[in-house]
Amino acid sequence: MSKRLIVTADDFGRSLQVNQAVEEGHVDGILTAASLMVTEGAVDDAVERARRLPNLGVGLHVTLVDGIPALAPSRIPDLVNEQGLFTRDLVRLGTRIFLSKDAQRQVTAEMRAQFELFKATGLPLAHVDFHHHYHQHPTVFDLVLELAVEYGAPGIRIPWEPPLRSYRARGDRLGTRLLNGIFHWRRNRAMAAKARARGLVVNERAFGINDSGQMDAAKVNSFLDVLPDGLSEIYSHPATGHWTAPRPMPPHYRIDEEYKALIAPENRRKVAALGITLTTFAQEAARR
Repeated sequence: MSKRLIVTADDFGRSLQVNQAVEEGHVDGILTAASLMVTEGAVDDAVERARRLPNLGVGLHVTLVDGIPALAPSRIPDLVNEQGLFTRDLVRLGTRIFLSKDAQRQVTAEMRAQFELFKATGLPLAHVDFHHHYHQHPTVFDLVLELAVEYGAPGIRIPWEPPLRSYRARGDRLGTRLLNGIFHWRRNRAMAAKARARGLVVNERAFGINDSGQMDAAKVNSFLDVLPDGLSEIYSHPATGHWTAPRPMPPHYRIDEEYKALIAPENRRKVAALGITLTTFAQEAARR
């Protein structure tokens, strides 16, 4: 057994600040992967950068909530608000998707459109994950699994953070870490089993769920200390700085500190000292 780690930046393509952090985090730091939002304003710049970074595993960051659709709003009326954007009401949307065959057809059509936009970039599809981890919705997961296999994705993120190991790293918010870990454990275990049965690589654990927007150098360093053998993922939302428009990140997100965490010399040294192998979903699939 060995400690193998995927380090992923979400929201690639959302802004030039994100894209710059991804490139520098990969070239000068520990970043191995990035998840591309194919409908965002800086996607072309992201693709251009990715083309000169052949070892960066670029995956599709499927967006069904809090974002911009690929299809015209008239084709997906159950998924969008009055402005033609994806809703932020995750619970109401989830109920609609679970109960409505029409909504499910719209979800499939929208996700297929996003897979097609990714395919059009010419980049190898390294993995699939979701904005706000919305593939934890059981209906959405079953639908996207079919598309992931069809489009040749090597792997898919399982967004489960082991609560006790997470607490051991951070020493805070034990109740929150336990609640999130226990609540999602059975669902994520079922997701992993389904994905493995279809031949996809899955991570065994993901760190960053309970510290979203706050994954500074010290936090990343502490998670490196508690990595067990097997395949883990650390993900964050790095950017070189905040921006005002369009679609800025939440102001409380420490995105510049998340960027600095990726290039922090102490984190690069710790990866080497602990014998951690940096990898991607695609590299893991090729190892089989």
